[in-house]
Amino acid sequence: MRKMETIKEVCKKKLNLGCGTDIRKGYVNLDFDEREGVDVVWDIDKFPWPFKEKEFDFVYTSHLLEHVNDIVKTMSEIKRICKNGAIITIRVPHFSCGVSYRDPTHKRFLSYHTFDYFTEDCFYKHLPTFEIVDRRLNFTRMSFTSLNYLFNPIINANPTIYERFFCWILPCYEALFKLKVVRKYEN
Repeated sequence: MRKMETIKEVCKKKLNLGCGTDIRKGYVNLDFDEREGVDVVWDIDKFPWPFKEKEFDFVYTSHLLEHVNDIVKTMSEIKRICKNGAIITIRVPHFSCGVSYRDPTHKRFLSYHTFDYFTEDCFYKHLPTFEIVDRRLNFTRMSFTSLNYLFNPIINANPTIYERFFCWILPCYEALFKLKVVRKYEN
């Protein structure tokens, strides 16, 4: 059974959205810059994207959503191109990180709770909805550092309290999310 799961996983269609120099094997690598390894050159702010509806099983995007002009349209487009049950992995700089303000191409600041607005529980009913499977804050960029082992459990024990009272004293690097596409009444 284990071997069958591995084969099934390999057959899934995966998108590396805004790949930059992080070219991933087994993914469709999309970026606006033409460079070696990029499969699709596309401006992410131009809709619709050059993919069919319900084409992908998995989308990975790292440090892209803070650059887009319209995050609601971007999330709608991600949902459009994903199959029901598709997983979207998102990495974004946390609003307390100095890089969030230093980079002149950043257009928004994101928090642990940003994607709450893209769930069924949100009062904005016109937004695309996803299920939040997992989310956490990451203290430093390098996951192997001992600072992450020390601070990640502390800042993730209660992210709401951390963001409200302590994030400016002890800023963290990024927020990580795993979302699931849920299409009611569809397979």
